[in-house]
Amino acid sequence: MGDTLAHMHRSIGLLSLTFVAISGILGSGWLFAPLLAAQAAGPSALVAWVIGGFAMLLLAATFAEIAAILPVAGGIGRVPHFSHGSVVSMTMGWTAWIGYNTTATIEVEAVLRYSKTLAPWLYLPDGKMSAGGLAVACLLLLVFTVVNAFGVKFFARINTALTWVKIVVPALLAAVILTSEFRYANFSDYGGFAPEGLKGILSAISTGGVIFALIGFRHVIDMAGEARNPKVNVPLALVLSLVISLVIYGGLQLAFLGALDHSDLEKGWPELHFSGDLGPMASLATAVGALWIVSILDTSARISSFASGLVSVGSNARLGLAMAQNGLFPKFMETLSERGVPLFALFVNFVVAAIFFVLLPFKEVLALNTSSIVLSFVVGPIAVLAFRRLLPDTPRAFVLPAAPVTGCLAFVVASLIIYWSGWDTMIHLGICLLVGLVLLVVRNSQGGFDSLDWREAMWLAPYLGGLVLLSYLGSFGGGSDVIPLGPDILAVAVLATGVYFLANRLSLPKGKFDRYLAEEELDEIGEYDTVEDAPVEKPEFKRD
Repeated sequence: MGDTLAHMHRSIGLLSLTFVAISGILGSGWLFAPLLAAQAAGPSALVAWVIGGFAMLLLAATFAEIAAILPVAGGIGRVPHFSHGSVVSMTMGWTAWIGYNTTATIEVEAVLRYSKTLAPWLYLPDGKMSAGGLAVACLLLLVFTVVNAFGVKFFARINTALTWVKIVVPALLAAVILTSEFRYANFSDYGGFAPEGLKGILSAISTGGVIFALIGFRHVIDMAGEARNPKVNVPLALVLSLVISLVIYGGLQLAFLGALDHSDLEKGWPELHFSGDLGPMASLATAVGALWIVSILDTSARISSFASGLVSVGSNARLGLAMAQNGLFPKFMETLSERGVPLFALFVNFVVAAIFFVLLPFKEVLALNTSSIVLSFVVGPIAVLAFRRLLPDTPRAFVLPAAPVTGCLAFVVASLIIYWSGWDTMIHLGICLLVGLVLLVVRNSQGGFDSLDWREAMWLAPYLGGLVLLSYLGSFGGGSDVIPLGPDILAVAVLATGVYFLANRLSLPKGKFDRYLAEEELDEIGEYDTVEDAPVEKPEFKRD
């Protein structure tokens, strides 16, 4: 990073770092996830939240150990570079980058949808965004970009203030609905507790908003390079943010299920919907007579989505920086402003996110989000074991218990979430991966392919190919239904387990790892502005 103009600053404390993750988790997800999960699984949506929360905690635990010993900016895209080399880091970083850009688009869309009553001209009669709506959407994206450009300390202060609202209002809403009206019959009538069976629960996890809502913890990993005392604050922020958010989401889902009227459910859970411009949670608050909270909720909905979009844009800038360091993006995206912000990466991401509004329908943008980001997370479980071998003596503030078994379970769970997203989503993901491959070829056509770490990436072919094949043969999201539910889960688990052990055997050799790490440590010397900014907080790497 010798061409950077300025330096990054470790300015984010534990509270701000935790609130960065909570802001990402409690974005637009709490506004629609209870409805989507209920449509997919009925009352058993509660089970989906428990399973989804367990899955995210598993993945977060793997990254908690990694981020504490390797706190680099854009962690999702940069960490794989030190465990499995350039090709894997480019692949995982690329899919994460696509997913992050769709997150910004989704959150802006949520802000505008909750503003329809104030500005009906934002949307056409058929529900599509008008030209004026597109202009406002791009303006909002630009606001997110400009706020982040003022530096991480300024960003953290604004986000912390907004996140207090995001915590208090959903918790208050859940309490109001639960104490106003609760129909126990909703949990046994209308098809029973699990009207769609196991498939409904699994669909709720992947496409019913559960993972989309919880996956916001990733922002802690991407901003670990700017956290104070990262070896302690990063693991704590990951766990605290997920636990707090799970309690809020669980309360909202329980309140939502219990407050529904017979007229809402007479056609069954899959047909559950709310007409009008209020949104499901506001409609329920109105139905139980809590009119005083509806206006608060309407404002909070916009604040929640705004804050989540703000976090997503900032986090994605760090990922863009990491992808430039990996060699997939142009070198100019590594350049930092005087405030220590990857300014060029911010504005490139702004352009890409704006293009999503113009080129892709909202449903396709939403379909890309969960599967692309979860795919980038699969490197966490395998990187844990790689660093156990490559950095055996480095002190760890958090140690993943029974790492080989826990890591394997996390890898299997992440693979199942991708599979449960369905064949239609897998097509979109495949197209994104092909675009990334073309970019990889173009970027390395002159420099030569010999310098790329192909051996360490050999596990990607059977893994991605196997997931695509099983998705086509399965019964989720447009699959051909050749393999029934049950055997398909077993097949994905077997594939993931085999690839997990293969990937661990293909991690970087010690000599190459030492070389990459030495390059990173040289960058660290020029990357931080003062002694207080962090090198003293970064653990010293002990080599054999």
